[in-house]
Amino acid sequence: MIIKKIGLNEFREAFSYCDRKDNFSYKGLEVLFDYLDEFSDHRSIELDVIAACCEYTESTISEALAWYNLESLEDLQYNTLVLNVDSDTIIYQNY
Repeated sequence: MIIKKIGLNEFREAFSYCDRKDNFSYKGLEVLFDYLDEFSDHRSIELDVIAACCEYTESTISEALAWYNLESLEDLQYNTLVLNVDSDTIIYQNY
């Protein structure tokens, strides 16, 4: 097995190459990269852009709450991983 460590720019390019550049904002990809990079500190993870697009969603807080019929961000955080992109936008792990 060959393992290659990639940086943020290559991470963003991978989403563009797979025609998934619209799944996450520019800042959203940075937030997701930072999370995955920190998560992978002691192990290798394979970058699968399609799987990442299925596993994570970027949306406004209100859209996410409506999707899961929840009343607060804390309710969403209780159920899944939530990453803050900005004051109104999050990336959450689908469940």
